[in-house]
Amino acid sequence: MKPSRRSEIGAPKLALLAIVITLWSPPSATANITGVEITSSQSYGTFAAGEYVRLDGKLTGEVSPNEPIPDLDKATKNASGVVEYSTAFTLIYPKAPSSGNGALLIDVPNRGLPISHALYNSPRERPLMLGSLDAGTGFLENRGFSIAIVQWELGEGITPPTYVDEQRQKRFIEGVGVIAVRDFAYFLRYEGATPSGQKNPLAGAINRSFAVGYSQTARFLKTLLINGFNVTKSKPAFDGIHLHAGHAGVLPLLRSGVGPRSVAGGLATFTTPDFRGVHEEPFTYHDTVKAIESKGQKAPYLIVTHTDNDYPSLRASLTRTGANGTVDVPIPQNVRMYDVAGAAHLNVRDVGKTCDLTAGQLDWSPIMRSSLVNLDRWVKDSALPPNNRLMALESRTKETIILQAPSYLPNATILVPKRDHDGNSVGGVRLPDMEAPLGVYGGQNAPLRSVVCMLASSYVPFAKTKAEREASRDNRPSLEERYAVGLNEYLNKIRFSANRLVDEKFLLEEDAAVIVNSAAESLVFKPTPVPPIFR
Repeated sequence: MKPSRRSEIGAPKLALLAIVITLWSPPSATANITGVEITSSQSYGTFAAGEYVRLDGKLTGEVSPNEPIPDLDKATKNASGVVEYSTAFTLIYPKAPSSGNGALLIDVPNRGLPISHALYNSPRERPLMLGSLDAGTGFLENRGFSIAIVQWELGEGITPPTYVDEQRQKRFIEGVGVIAVRDFAYFLRYEGATPSGQKNPLAGAINRSFAVGYSQTARFLKTLLINGFNVTKSKPAFDGIHLHAGHAGVLPLLRSGVGPRSVAGGLATFTTPDFRGVHEEPFTYHDTVKAIESKGQKAPYLIVTHTDNDYPSLRASLTRTGANGTVDVPIPQNVRMYDVAGAAHLNVRDVGKTCDLTAGQLDWSPIMRSSLVNLDRWVKDSALPPNNRLMALESRTKETIILQAPSYLPNATILVPKRDHDGNSVGGVRLPDMEAPLGVYGGQNAPLRSVVCMLASSYVPFAKTKAEREASRDNRPSLEERYAVGLNEYLNKIRFSANRLVDEKFLLEEDAAVIVNSAAESLVFKPTPVPPIFR
């Protein structure tokens, strides 16, 4: 019998070969948080969930060169054969772990500006600006969420790995930003301490995790998902994600830049309609989920919210139709999509004299709050959120105030909201302000003039009286004609709409009360005359 090749090699040689193979095996495609340095600690206030603490600091991490980040293999490696980075973070969390709700919310900053409190904690009349960490209404803290803000963008707090290219130019490997966000979320949820013994401030307090992205960073999170970065060490970083106003975009982050600004800062506008790297496949969430599953991963629960002018200014319809035709593609079961009718992309309320019209005045923060609550219940209790609710769309290809499809998508048609006889959009999630309107919300506002005007949307109030309307040749009914009984009729419509939205889980009871109270204090209606007996 002829001896086998195995016996010819011999046991000693096989053992040596095994050692060589082990020595030359590439590092596993995992990454770790290696350091958590606290630079500032202070009380954040006391809420329904108890006292909160704010920590600011710097985290350091290691990345395997096997992670699918372009150019990572060219970066300098440490003695362990991995690449290092560092970035800034902020934690806002309950001082007593048992007083929290067990949920971690990762805030992915937009151009360095934290977004969580502006989205979820904004009061009705004076919304928090992006970047603010004021408590505002205290919604997140009252509900017991732990919030982590992680910087990911070049020039905004992260120090990514670098290399020198063939032209001897220093290049920044910006794709490591997705690793920083993912791995800090993983660390806070699953690990007790760093390898060197630095304690996880949230150790043992977290049992589910979420991420929120707004506009640029909604595209960041979509990019993270489709490239398979939500799972590390066989566990998901995020159980659920809220993507707000991300339109149909992705982020060109997985390529190295030369600085000083990020490769992820650009955007298609009316002056740069063919800008590449943002409006790229996959557009629809059917294709997004398909891309995630092609990596062998389960897609997290996703709630996607869009504003009214995400459609004419940012091509949001591609999220629904893709780059071919005008028919909506089916939305996956793990995704909910809601259009907030009349809402502006920027919740700024005041743009001064910069734009032609008054900025959008619709307070859309209640839909942000209900969306997060519904997402949390979906993950925690398997409670289904409301069904998708979208605006009716139409094509208006000849209008210059609509950002049409780029030339590199020849089969794409950009659709925009249909408008009723007043000029308000049709369908979608309709806040009481839209069901009992005082004007027209969500129209375009000098989009060719500036990006701020393009995203601020507009508000055009109705005439107060029939005489005023006729004098200005306005064919839309005045407030006097719409609400003949005056304030009480207006209030009844507001109250009915608010109660219905609470029943449908689009509005929290506390927000319904604020909306009704605000309507009751409206100064656009004259007080009801008092009977003579009470004078």
